Amino acid sequence: MSDSASKALFERARAVIPGGVNSPVRAFRAVGGEPIFVSRAAGSHLWGADGTEYVDYVGSWGPAILGHAHPAVLAALIEAAELGLSFGAPTEREVRFAEKVRELYPSIAKLRCVSSGTEATMSAIRVARGFTGRDVIVKFEGCYHGHADHLLVKAGSGLATFGVPDSAGVPEGTARTTVTLPYNDVPALEALFAARGGEIAAVIVEPVVGNMGCVPPLPGYLEAIVSICKRHGALSIFDEVMTGSRVARGGAQERFGLVPDLTALGKVIGGGMPLAAYGGRDDVMSTIAPLGPVYQAGTLSGNPVAVAAGLATIDLLTPALYEKLEKSGAALEAGLRAAAAKRGVAACVQRVGSMITLFFQAGPVRSWTDAARSDTKRFAAWHAGMLARGVYWPPSQYEAAFLGGAHDEADLAKTVAAADEALAEAAAI
Repeated sequence: MSDSASKALFERARAVIPGGVNSPVRAFRAVGGEPIFVSRAAGSHLWGADGTEYVDYVGSWGPAILGHAHPAVLAALIEAAELGLSFGAPTEREVRFAEKVRELYPSIAKLRCVSSGTEATMSAIRVARGFTGRDVIVKFEGCYHGHADHLLVKAGSGLATFGVPDSAGVPEGTARTTVTLPYNDVPALEALFAARGGEIAAVIVEPVVGNMGCVPPLPGYLEAIVSICKRHGALSIFDEVMTGSRVARGGAQERFGLVPDLTALGKVIGGGMPLAAYGGRDDVMSTIAPLGPVYQAGTLSGNPVAVAAGLATIDLLTPALYEKLEKSGAALEAGLRAAAAKRGVAACVQRVGSMITLFFQAGPVRSWTDAARSDTKRFAAWHAGMLARGVYWPPSQYEAAFLGGAHDEADLAKTVAAADEALAEAAAI
């Protein structure tokens, strides 16, 4: 589905931008439609190019935890912009930002600002390799860590398969330094380390997966990753670009009470601006230039305007906000479950805090193998029905939806009613 103004813009965009979008999921190909071009957003709502209003559960793919265009964040951003957009030199705001992040994440002794989640995970892995002197990285099938070459790999068959490139342009030699395992499978990880532990630099994981839909860790799974890495001299890396300050103020590591060696952050901590960071143990982070031999740099790293938005956002991450998010998430989960049961649709709702997914299958979903069993055609029909009723849901079965502090009871009631009607339509296909 697309409004007429969006359709015209999409035609223009396809002439000058590959696929008409600057990030693939925006193209709506997974749901068989055309994208809504957004003209503005405020609070929990956004407006399409033709003025149609939607309740938004994409939230800029996670950053809009306070809602869009929060007045305090806008004020901080404008104040910083009036002093200059970029200096290529250190600022006091960068120091305050690092101090604030360290308060939220006790595992982070030092951090380095970058401009995107991909930069954060890519840099954390380079640091892990430099610190350990090892080359092999372990990731889990269905977890996405940005578009760096060595992370665009998928699993083969068997217990553990050397990576096969999941994108053209990725050299096979690069992919072979990444081993992919099933998510939530501790025995597979144990077996790999027993066989090749001395070669492994790090294990990187989304502690709550959001890129195959919302998939929580089984009890003891994250603890096992941290413990196994420590036992074998490898580093544990929590990719909290999505979960950081989302599932708790201090991210998944606060929610589950864990201390990884390295953490990648983005989205929420940037307040909607291009800002991310990676950090961890003092001895590990001290290997980064100019202190050590691991090189990483960026002209816009620690951009003063982005940092100002991040600081303002962090100041508003209160206990009351997370209480509201948990309450809203629980209400939406219950409403979606009830609607699916009423319409007789095989569906599974999975949620951690304010991350939620409606899987079109009986579930539970614990791994990519499970997620891949979902009925994507039925999801696409449901998604179109939601759009037609003014609810903007992520345009892929394999993406988590996000609630924000601006979602209110009226938004939730409208969403559940829309979901009920759209499920009736999806059930008929």
